[in-house]
Amino acid sequence: MTSPSAPPPTIRIDCDTCVARDTAACHDCVVTFICSREPGEAVIVDVAELASLRMLHEAGLVPALRHRAV
Repeated sequence: MTSPSAPPPTIRIDCDTCVARDTAACHDCVVTFICSREPGEAVIVDVAELASLRMLHEAGLVPALRHRAV
């Protein structure tokens, strides 16, 4: 059990250590998609993708989306 003041656990996602590096899977990888953006370029998530992310979160598979528009 972690204490309330402990930072949340983290996962390091690094293409250099990925088992699928330099395979066809790279071209369809969410990490490649996000990291290939130009600085300042937004990642656009449409309504269907947002619903999918929400379902994955509710199933405990991914964390909740933290972005909140200003």
